[in-house]
Amino acid sequence: MKIAVGLSGGVDSSVAALLLKEQGHEVVGITMRLWKDGRYKGGARDACFGAGEREDIAAAEALAARIGIPYRVFDCADAYDREIIGYFRSTYLSGKTPNPCVRCNAAMKFGLLPALARGSGLEFDKFATGHYARIEPLANGRFALKRALDKSKDQSYFLYRLSQEQLAGTIFPLGNLTKREVREIARRHGLAAADKPDSQDFYSGEISELIGAEPREGEIVDTAGRVLAKHQGYWNFTIGQRKGLGIGGGGTPYYVIDINSCANRVVVGTAQDAVKTSLDVADMHWGALAREDAQTPRDVTVKVRSAGEPRGPARLEAEHCVFPDGIAGIAPGQSAVFYSPDAETLLCGGTIVER
Repeated sequence: MKIAVGLSGGVDSSVAALLLKEQGHEVVGITMRLWKDGRYKGGARDACFGAGEREDIAAAEALAARIGIPYRVFDCADAYDREIIGYFRSTYLSGKTPNPCVRCNAAMKFGLLPALARGSGLEFDKFATGHYARIEPLANGRFALKRALDKSKDQSYFLYRLSQEQLAGTIFPLGNLTKREVREIARRHGLAAADKPDSQDFYSGEISELIGAEPREGEIVDTAGRVLAKHQGYWNFTIGQRKGLGIGGGGTPYYVIDINSCANRVVVGTAQDAVKTSLDVADMHWGALAREDAQTPRDVTVKVRSAGEPRGPARLEAEHCVFPDGIAGIAPGQSAVFYSPDAETLLCGGTIVER
């Protein structure tokens, strides 16, 4: 089989390419170039988006040469700035919290990149990445996205917007492996990325640079409307945030529970104030479910952020979900992803909206 592997220079995509090559497939490595010098300042952090991309591309090229596969780089910088950075900026300025990795996967990594590769003349049957997730064909002809064997590294949350067409054309070679096993494979084969740390940040520089708004003084208030502190722009905060609020004394931990972009006001409350027992979503993506099936009330588990396990019990009806035990830090703009009651199969997901 001819397989194009999205290479990032890290250990996961490196081992994915290696395993597929060892299985006898005809493999080619492909990478997105996202960074354009002079457009943003960037910084020193290791991140998905930043000037350090040059080193990552060099590492991917070296890996391709090491295991003997062709390698191509495709310039996606303008599309990324328009589709992902533009979305990131507008979401923050609307007082919500963006989820750029979710958008990037569907639109760029599993969308534009393989499309550009095919448009350049490369022929391949499947596209593969180093994501920790599994794809399972169903009897009805659809494809289910399932959580990875290594639950601590599972990345299905970031993939819920993938279409059925994208799932049908994708392979996740690491879905049944643990991170420890992946690093051991890399070491055994002498791959340079074997001990390379995972990238933890979206952007290598200061987020405020991408947002591009001038500082503007506003108020941080409690639920009674009392002014507790000043701030320099509501876009510097997100729902559930505890650190960096600039509220001293009293010993009471405060959390951001609301952001009013029109008034440039940030509302904080106690830990109990931050807990909600329901949420609504929009822009729903149905995953392995047909739309009519997803609108039937059903028991689910839910994740409102990438970290941690799916939470339950929860009940989903159309685009409204109730979870009696409560969940803290539910942020409009972020993704709510719904799984089966056993927390193994991704059912659907959408963008959290204010009620």
